[in-house]
Amino acid sequence: MKIYNKYIAAIALSLILASCKAPMATVIKDEMKENVPQNFNQEDQGDANNNSGTTPWRQFFTDPNLVALIETALKNNQELMITLQEIEIAKSGVLAKKGRLTPNVSAGIGAGVSKVGRYTSEGAGDATTEIEPGKEMPDPLGNFEGGLTANWEIDIWKKLRTEKDAAVAHYLSTVEGKNFVLSNLIEEVADNYYELLALDNQLDIIQQYTKLQQRALEISKIQKEAAAATELAVKKFEAELAKSKATEYNIRQEITEKENEINALCGRFPQPIVRSKGDFMSMIPQTVYTGIPSQLLANRPDIKQAELELKSSKLDVEAARKEFYPSLEISATLGLEAFKPSYLVKLPESMAASLVGELAGPLINKSAIKANFQTADARQIQALYEYDKTILNAYLDVANLMSKVKNIDQYYKLKSEETKALEQSIDIANQLFKNSRADYLEVLLNQRDALDAKMELVEAKQKQLSTVVDIYKSLGGGWK
Repeated sequence: MKIYNKYIAAIALSLILASCKAPMATVIKDEMKENVPQNFNQEDQGDANNNSGTTPWRQFFTDPNLVALIETALKNNQELMITLQEIEIAKSGVLAKKGRLTPNVSAGIGAGVSKVGRYTSEGAGDATTEIEPGKEMPDPLGNFEGGLTANWEIDIWKKLRTEKDAAVAHYLSTVEGKNFVLSNLIEEVADNYYELLALDNQLDIIQQYTKLQQRALEISKIQKEAAAATELAVKKFEAELAKSKATEYNIRQEITEKENEINALCGRFPQPIVRSKGDFMSMIPQTVYTGIPSQLLANRPDIKQAELELKSSKLDVEAARKEFYPSLEISATLGLEAFKPSYLVKLPESMAASLVGELAGPLINKSAIKANFQTADARQIQALYEYDKTILNAYLDVANLMSKVKNIDQYYKLKSEETKALEQSIDIANQLFKNSRADYLEVLLNQRDALDAKMELVEAKQKQLSTVVDIYKSLGGGWK
């Protein structure tokens, strides 16, 4: 008998060892982070002591109306609220994984009745058993019980701890995801606010242009009566006046839509946006210090989110690999059990207890475990590519915006010079037209050029302000 027991033990041990053979995970290496350039371009050496991405947004934005809109958006924006719930979900996932490390203890009571055949081993045993002198076992036989049950998986391979660490990394990534949503939300509110101010100024310009066309039309009619101009000039000025009025209504519609875009970001129904349009053209963009690329990796929440997701996916692979190993589970019960409720209080006869330990591992048909492992391994590689893509896009965003800041500043200066020159030419053209020394086409073309230049100058100012906001966000600012 002892020999058979040795054989059985040897077979069981060999089966357990066979179940421990697990495939190897793909070894991934983060080369993108190691190869990030020292500077954003050859000309810029960066400033390691100044990085505007670390500036809190309340210090970066000084317009009180814009600050009020951002504060409203941070309280009411639906996308941000959704992200906050994702954090709560991830936090619950951590608690769930942590709970598996401790025994699961439950309490319960039960009652039942059973009748077995007389000519069975159990029935024959009950029939010949006397609980008390002269009292046979009742038939049918009742069963009343109550007590505690405990189940505990011993984390011998640290699989459960690995799963908990993966859940923690995922939770931290959702926190960084919230920071990224905050940064994007602040950028969107600021960009839309500056676009709204630009539309306000363009509306003023088109209204001024409409008045100018009205005066030009009146002059052309007077000159026609004096035989100094033709009906064609009058019609041309009438057409231009109608065109400018149509443009005004188009801009008004754009203003309404832009206001509602801001209201949507603020999580509220349509209402007027409080703003001061008079100071728009005199606004001076904030000075932005780019710092060095290594600071970008530390400041941008989307990069940190991708890095934490990569860490979580690596831990998921490790946990999936440990599913091939045998698991050790211990279960125990302690309580009272009797066939009559009155016997439950008779101690220690009614006491019942059990303690069972089980070591078991997968042996045949591991396809499900293999599939889970392969899925986790593929997601690990996918997370690496996502992390590399995030770093590359972040670097390119900053490099492009740095170039855009310089070019848009030069563009704005030249547009300012063009606008001044054309404004002076309008007065000259009108005076020549009054004295019949210039025809109506020269006046019209000059006024149109001046209008286009003014509208483009306003757009340039809006792009100048928005570009600074964009680079502030791209450097990791806005969420603090």
